[in-house]
Parts: sequence; C-alpha cells; structure tokens
Amino acid sequence: MQGSSTSINCDSRLLKRDLFGEVRLRGELVERDTRVAAWWARWLARRLAGREARALARAEGLAGVPALHDWNGTVLLRSWLPGQPMQLARPQHASFYREALRLLRRLHRRGIVHNDLAKEPNWLVSPKGAPLLVDFQLATCHSRRSRWFRGLAREDLRHLLKHKRTYRPDRLTARERRILATPALLTRLWRQTGKRAYLFVTRRMLGWADREGAGDRGSQVR
Repeated sequence: MQGSSTSINCDSRLLKRDLFGEVRLRGELVERDTRVAAWWARWLARRLAGREARALARAEGLAGVPALHDWNGTVLLRSWLPGQPMQLARPQHASFYREALRLLRRLHRRGIVHNDLAKEPNWLVSPKGAPLLVDFQLATCHSRRSRWFRGLAREDLRHLLKHKRTYRPDRLTARERRILATPALLTRLWRQTGKRAYLFVTRRMLGWADREGAGDRGSQVR
C-alpha cells in the first residue's frame, strides 16, 4: 500500500539506527525512515524498503508476518509483532518448527521468498510460542514457480532447518538431514565468491557483529 503520510504523531522509541536510516516503534507500528540514511546509502535504503513493502503487500492477511500500513517511497510503516528473537527465546518445542514450516509454505505459495532467514533475529517467537517473520528487505516476489524461485525457496527451508539443528537436532528427520547436507549450487557459489565481500561490508563497514550480520537488531522486540 502506498500513501502520502511520512510519520505518526505519537511517542516513539528508537529500535535501530544505521547507515540505512532509523527504525522506530510508534505506538503499535514500526516505522522505517530512509530520509535520515547516509546520503551515499540512501538509494539502497529506499530500494530495500521498497522490496519489503512489495513483499508485505503480497503477504496481506498472512498470520505471522507484519501488515503493511504505508509506503510513500521514503518511509515504511508496518505493524509491530510482539515476540522475542530466536537467539534469545531458543525455541525448544517441536511444534514451533512445524508451525514455522507451515508459515514458510504459506509464504512461498504467495510467491514470496524471504532470502534472509539465516539470521536468527529475523525469526521471532510470539508470547504463545508461535513463529513470526520480520525484516523482508531482501525478499523477492515471483509470479511463477520457476527453477530460480524453487531454488531460493529451498534455501529458505534449509536455513530454517539449520536453526532446528541448533536448538532441536533430535527432531530432524532423515529427509531434513539430507537437505542440510546438500546446499544448492547458488549457496556453494556464494560461499566461494560473494560471502567474503559481504562479510567485509557488513562487519567492517557497517559494524554488524553477529555471525549473520544482523548486529544488535536481535535485542529489540519487533
């Protein structure tokens, strides 16, 4: 959804500030403001916010995903999801991973691939123990189930299984272990080529400290 508003007149709490702008909690909404991004990163910040807006618009009505309230080209407003980041919640219940798989399938049925599920802070655990997904800046929307789409969707699944292996390895099925053991060609190429550049940019230039480049985002409730 697009609109003309750029902010909400209410008290706000800063959740995150980096080269791509600020993320604030305003009442029951989360505001991503690219107007205060570094001048040289502003174009990229708006491109990423635009990707998030498209994905959230396509996911409208899907439980476990933020609802898009407004996107005017510079400021994005989405619903706030109460929950704790995965690395803090450390979900142990097998039902969490079953529901997370169902959430991924529903997302993929709408032609949406998240593309950033290796980061534990992008998985939240709701107060009732249900999985939630946030941070769709790298998400892509697809009109058909092409080979490219299926490969990306498989990587979404593989990253979920990596988290399951971390917290409940005893619940992995034989098929899930095979998926974990066979990363896609795209992933193997990424490891050999682009990952070093990515780590240099995110850790050296942006100062993200955790192993997946999410920095301190995981310390905030979404």
